[in-house]
Amino acid sequence: MSGKLSLVATPIGNMEDITLRALRVLSEADVIFAEDTRHTSNLLTHHEIRKPLQSCHDFSEARRSSEIADRVAAGGRVALVSDAGTPGISDPGFRVVRACVERGLEIEAIPGPCAAIAALSASGLATDEFHFVGFLPVKSGACERRLRELSIIPGTLIIYESPYRIARTLERIAAIFPDRRMVAARELTKKFEEFRRGTAATLLAHFQAHVPRGEFVILVEGGE
Repeated sequence: MSGKLSLVATPIGNMEDITLRALRVLSEADVIFAEDTRHTSNLLTHHEIRKPLQSCHDFSEARRSSEIADRVAAGGRVALVSDAGTPGISDPGFRVVRACVERGLEIEAIPGPCAAIAALSASGLATDEFHFVGFLPVKSGACERRLRELSIIPGTLIIYESPYRIARTLERIAAIFPDRRMVAARELTKKFEEFRRGTAATLLAHFQAHVPRGEFVILVEGGE
């Protein structure tokens, strides 16, 4: 019996956003490796799935990769999930996939929720070409250099940000892209989902006046 690594996309907020295939794969797995076993345990309990759980997060992925590849090589059915969305997209998963690829093992992607695509589809900005940035550098100089590098890219930019850094990031974007249309999407798929549109300056003014809550996806109109 040949083993397989299944990358399973999980809800980014709303528990109903999981596919029938994802539920089947999770229920058939021999073991599920999760970014946070407590978080994934709640998801599995909600869907009445009982499977062994082991952790695979940012600090353990390098070590876990060979172990997971060994399990797959031995015929195991291994599922990999992150806390929310698609594994490997600003979440653990890349090292595990690479370890399995290097050994010629079977890998399948179980598609589903992804915050970047959900935000883009409802943004009103161009969707024919886009560039996924993920999280910007934390340090001011590195962040500004990165934004200037991105300024010549024609497609819509998709940036992830936390509520604690959203104001500082909008300040930096305003300095480099003062006139571009932007969208700030937060709490995607949840009760208080919100899309705010405007320039970086108008978005900054709003979140200075209203305490930002929830994880953000920032979308910036592409350069000409």
